[in-house]
Amino acid sequence: MFGNKKDSAEDNALLEQVGTIIGPGAVIEGPLTTKDSTRIDGTIKGNVTISGALIIGQEGKITGTISALNVYVAGEVTGNITAPQGKIEISDTGKVYGDISCKGIIIDENAVFQGKCEMTGQDKSSASIAKERAVADKESKEETAEENKTEAN
Repeated sequence: MFGNKKDSAEDNALLEQVGTIIGPGAVIEGPLTTKDSTRIDGTIKGNVTISGALIIGQEGKITGTISALNVYVAGEVTGNITAPQGKIEISDTGKVYGDISCKGIIIDENAVFQGKCEMTGQDKSSASIAKERAVADKESKEETAEENKTEAN
């Protein structure tokens, strides 16, 4: 997504949806809040709250707490990142110095991540979910068999 030629079509589709762009050379001191997806190629010194996706380009730098639906880091972040219902992706050029809280995470080779990661929405292990599904399937098959017996009589 961040410079891979094979992902350029996917990157272009995502860029079409971006409603706010902070260009290279721009410096914002203070909080930034937007309701749409945002791409940052400049510098922000303050907390960032985005209702959509946040894309931090290779030249982008954020010092502060970030909260967004999904976060893609190709630049540098110094501060905590929260995406409780989404994912955080740190590309091979990305650097994150702070704690992460998310539902899913992707860290590319050569990326820098110094902090702790807390996975949200992981109340149950996949094994326990599979067990519950198997029990539910078995119960529904038994109910169907009983209904068929009742209909036959």
